[in-house]
Amino acid sequence: MTYAVTPKKSDLARARILTAARRIFASEGYEGATIRAIAAEATINPSLVIRYFGSKEGLFVAIASLDFKADALASAAPESLGEALVAHVLDLWEDERDGSALAAMMRASISNEGARERVVAQFTAQIAQVFSIIGHGAFAAAPFIATQILGLTMARYVWRIPAVVTLPKAVIIERVGRTVQRYLDETKTL
Repeated sequence: MTYAVTPKKSDLARARILTAARRIFASEGYEGATIRAIAAEATINPSLVIRYFGSKEGLFVAIASLDFKADALASAAPESLGEALVAHVLDLWEDERDGSALAAMMRASISNEGARERVVAQFTAQIAQVFSIIGHGAFAAAPFIATQILGLTMARYVWRIPAVVTLPKAVIIERVGRTVQRYLDETKTL
């Protein structure tokens, strides 16, 4: 006989707070987000946000974790890794949960030094994970790939530049993927 587990009220409240925080940090940035606005969106008392997360920074830390899910790239063929990497990044950014957390992190990193340091540390660790899967020999391409991916995601998902937002995903994957692939291929000749 199995019993259904009913979630605790505190777990439900935390989940609502985190969902609201992802949306508000993503749309307002770190500086513009307030505990009151997050609590209002979560339909919860602001004191509970402080109780569960300690501060605005503690709440940001709870939502600002970057998981690139690099294992998904392990099966990509070496000659199409550029497109696979770009497609993977776009899928992460377009995921309802991961995308809003990524946008929150990127916006916050622009205006808050602590957030910038956190994003850089996480991004560096994630890049190392990606290259441990696709091969350390390609690590020389990492700085160039980072500029492509960061520029693309900022333009498409944070700044929402119309000319970039309206590009079909397949076109972005093909063209930016080709550039990323060139960076990867060039490291083989170094």
